Amino acid sequence: MTKINFRLEGRNALVCGATAGIGQAIAIAFAQAGASVTVMGRSPERVQATLGRLEGSGHHSLIADFSDLETVESAVTQRVSEGPVHILVNNTGGPPAGKAHEAHHDPFIDAFRMHIASAQILLSAVLPGMKSAEFGRVINVISTSVITPIPGLGISNTVRGAMANWGRTMAAELGEYGITVNNVLPGFTDTDRLSSLFEGKAKRLGTSPDSVREAAIGTIPLGRIGEPEELAAAALFLASPAGGYVNGVNLPVDGGRVCKG
Repeated sequence: MTKINFRLEGRNALVCGATAGIGQAIAIAFAQAGASVTVMGRSPERVQATLGRLEGSGHHSLIADFSDLETVESAVTQRVSEGPVHILVNNTGGPPAGKAHEAHHDPFIDAFRMHIASAQILLSAVLPGMKSAEFGRVINVISTSVITPIPGLGISNTVRGAMANWGRTMAAELGEYGITVNNVLPGFTDTDRLSSLFEGKAKRLGTSPDSVREAAIGTIPLGRIGEPEELAAAALFLASPAGGYVNGVNLPVDGGRVCKG
C-alpha cells in the first residue's frame, strides 16, 4: 500500500502573487511542508515580509510586475538558471470590476497579458526542469466564475475562463511527463481583493460594505467567508505526492456556493 504523503521536501516552488492573501497563504503552507519557496511579487518590501514568515531555509525572492512581460521573462529566466522549479502557482490579481459590454477593449487585452501570457512565459521557463525531474505541478488560482460567471466582473469572468481552459489544455499535453496541471477556484475568500469588491459594490448600490458582505454570505451553504489558508490546503494537496493522480480539474473551494447556483 502506498503511504499518503503531503510533504514537499526536495521540491522548489514558485508562487506568484505571494505577498498577500491566497498567494501568501500558499507560500507559507508550502514552506511548512518542506519546500523551498520562491516568493514572487512586485513590491520588494512585501516580498521580503513574506519571506520572513516562511519556515525552513533556501527560499528566494523574485521581483516582477505582470503588466511588464519582459521583466517577468527576465526574472524567471534568472531563477531557473539557479536551479529547477518543480511547482508553479499562477496567481494574479483580478481585472477591474464592471460589466463586460460596457468595457473598453484595452482592459481585456491587459487582462490577457497579465494572466494568460504571463502564465505561458512562466511555464515555458520552468518546464525543462519539470521534465528533467519527471515531476511537475502547475496550480492556477482562478475563480468560481469559471463555472458560473459573477455579475459585475465581466472582464474577470472572461479571462478566468480562458485561464481555466489553458490549464486543462496543458494538463492533457504534459501528463506524459509526470506533470499535473490543475485549477483551484476560490469562492468568497477573506482577502483585500474581496473587501475592495464589496466596497465598490456597496458604493454602486448606495449601501454599506457590511450589508454586501452579509448578502454574499447568504449565498454560501456553509454560511461564512472562506479563509486563505483553506485555499492553501487545497493547493498543498495538489502539489504534494498525495495529489499525483489529480490532473486537469477545476476544484471549487467555495463553501458550496456553485452548488447552490
